[in-house]
Amino acid sequence: MDLTWEIIRWVLLGIIIINELAAIFTVFREKRDIAATWAWLLVLTLIPVVGFIIYAFLGRKPTHRRLDRIKSQTRLKLKEAVDRQRKQFRNMPKPRFSIAQVYRRTIMLFQSIDESFLSRHNQVDIFTNGDQLFAQMFDDIAAAKKSIHVEFYTIYNDQIGNQLRTLLEQKAAEGVEVRVLYDSWGSMGVKPSFYANLRDLGGYATPFLMTRSNIFDFRINYRDHRKIVVLDGKIGYVGGFNVGDQYLGRVPKFGPWRDTHLRVVGGAVFGMQRQFIGDWNASVKKDASRIIHYHPYFPEIKVPNGNTAMQTVASGPDGELEKIKMGYLRLINAAQDHIWIQTPYLIPDDSILDALRVAAHSGIDVRIMIPCKPDHPFVYRATQYYARALANEGVTIYTYQRGFLHAKTIMIDGRMASVGSANLDFRSFKLNFEINAFIYDHRITDQLEQIFVNDIRNSRVMTPARFNEQSRWLQFKQYFSRLLSPIL
Repeated sequence: MDLTWEIIRWVLLGIIIINELAAIFTVFREKRDIAATWAWLLVLTLIPVVGFIIYAFLGRKPTHRRLDRIKSQTRLKLKEAVDRQRKQFRNMPKPRFSIAQVYRRTIMLFQSIDESFLSRHNQVDIFTNGDQLFAQMFDDIAAAKKSIHVEFYTIYNDQIGNQLRTLLEQKAAEGVEVRVLYDSWGSMGVKPSFYANLRDLGGYATPFLMTRSNIFDFRINYRDHRKIVVLDGKIGYVGGFNVGDQYLGRVPKFGPWRDTHLRVVGGAVFGMQRQFIGDWNASVKKDASRIIHYHPYFPEIKVPNGNTAMQTVASGPDGELEKIKMGYLRLINAAQDHIWIQTPYLIPDDSILDALRVAAHSGIDVRIMIPCKPDHPFVYRATQYYARALANEGVTIYTYQRGFLHAKTIMIDGRMASVGSANLDFRSFKLNFEINAFIYDHRITDQLEQIFVNDIRNSRVMTPARFNEQSRWLQFKQYFSRLLSPIL
């Protein structure tokens, strides 16, 4: 008996040693930031064997071959126009510090890191309700004459998903070019055969970058989280809504769905079109399916009533720079009066966290609104941890009570704003492919801020005292989830 237990003890010790060595080798063989490295070491060492199963889903990066497919694809950079804009900004007399100076520096940042074209004359409409958004979007799709480009993280096989598919099939039958790009994990349960009739009618549909089956490619990280619709190269949609019944408030678990999406008419659509073409060409396998001749997709656009200046900025793990995060930092650091943020996931890295702390301690009115309920337990507990930490630094924290808050918006001083797909978390900064619109217009920013004010009426202020009333067990889950925040 003693010999048996001795053998078991040595076997267990051997497993632990092998597990530790394998954990070190697995984590350090790929380049990642130090916070993510330690978080994965924690998972792999504290949960032997099972930790490696979790790593298979959450930790593996896309293959270099796949990332190279994105980097090597010809992107329409609008380089000539961007270079011309850069020269104009450099030659302009430098004004004294003003909001114009803030515009200038933010614009130059995106021109430098993303070759993002500044479009000065756009017409922008804001949607916060899914029924109204999809009614307008479907009207625009029905009116499209030449091309329909659709890219979403999620397109479900449900009522609204089938309505979209049927409409796209009708347009393909009319001879309109229809291309659909979807994320295979975000659209889990939707088989390629869902688009079989669309393909038979001359349309195209393909999953983003990954293989066609999650059975053979079960990475949860590094997903296409972008939401882009471009119609005839003239009308564009970008924001937080996906295509699914839950985004119209039809799923009891989430209740009413509160999100923010933009409809854009004008030159800013070029940035969305450029990104779609790059993503599409990187994802399709056959040369015949790629978009080769770009000119027809960038028509001349005249918008008599367009007066909104904006840039579209994309980021993802295919680049070294965290472009949208850098944009968030630029906006936060430029604030002189107030910073209002809505995000479903508040898991900032140290740079964003410190910027918000500095702003709050500098007398700037910093307000952050998060959901009152989770859709991902660990993510929500980490969000609560950081909300508590920021509340203790003087940031006003609201929890939205009327359903699920999914909007990703930042408003600065009533002058500048950002709306898009990127949350205020590690995943959006480092792991996912995202796109945001950065807006330089006090009228649109004022509308977004009025929406924020209206949402306050359906929210609860979470003071430090209220956070302290939470149970010890809940606080423990928040602290533990915070340790995993770099990989959530």
